[in-house]
Amino acid sequence: MGLLEGRVVIVTGAGRGLGRSHALHLAAEGATVVVNDLGVSLHGQAEEKSPADDVVDEIVAGGGTAVANGASVTDWAAMQQLIAGTVDQFGDLHAVVNNAGFLRDRMITGMSEEDFDSVIEVHLKGTFCVLKHACDYWRSQGKAGKPVSGRIVNTTSGSGLFANVGQANYGSAKSAIATLTQVAALEMQRYGVTCNAVSPIAATRMLATIGKVATEGQWDPLDPANMSPVVAWLCSEEAGWLSGQVIRVDGNKVQRVTGWAVEGMFESAGHEAIEVGEVGMGLRKLYGTLPAGLVIK
Repeated sequence: MGLLEGRVVIVTGAGRGLGRSHALHLAAEGATVVVNDLGVSLHGQAEEKSPADDVVDEIVAGGGTAVANGASVTDWAAMQQLIAGTVDQFGDLHAVVNNAGFLRDRMITGMSEEDFDSVIEVHLKGTFCVLKHACDYWRSQGKAGKPVSGRIVNTTSGSGLFANVGQANYGSAKSAIATLTQVAALEMQRYGVTCNAVSPIAATRMLATIGKVATEGQWDPLDPANMSPVVAWLCSEEAGWLSGQVIRVDGNKVQRVTGWAVEGMFESAGHEAIEVGEVGMGLRKLYGTLPAGLVIK
């Protein structure tokens, strides 16, 4: 029996790269997998055939159960129907893995409105559309007194956590997804639903320029499959104790990532509000950049 035997999982952007790896790993652990993929290029252009069908064929050939779905994650009604249709077909929904996305990298001065909007729409709105309708389903089940073991796995990135040149659109979306993960975790805890985010380092179409591909037959630290066991575990019943977290996987290292933290302060000198004349020196003290020889007691 696999870790996910009897569980039904939707994976978006599951036709290639990370999503494909996730779908195959989930199926290998016994999950029924809904393989969602619009079938677009790295930069979002439509292609003739969706690779989702190939992933489904691979899962079925291995003895698993899977179906393909070609709807866009940005389509509100289509994602509502994806959730409802999955429940109608398989009797329940236990997890969603939000992975769909593409890149339109530009420096800020060269980025168009369409470059920005399209990436925000797919990554951020697309994640929310799936998450929203899945949460609606699990909330209704919980209110009806039925047992709920819902799992949401979102995908953030190093660009969203630590910033990266040329990715104002992608980094902003991925940072927002990390925060959305925490909000959903807080709101859905009462209904038996967890929400976590993963941040993979992998040689996918998006990250093809990172590192070198390992020689065939050798373990590749940039293989997208390195992230998939963590995703599979996060979709399991066993993972019910962990929520609102960001987990980064670098090869065989699993890292806990924490967010913004307060690290020091300065306050006004005996009056209610900070005055503008105090700010410059106060911040220099706070950031450790006082001019040489100057000491503030």
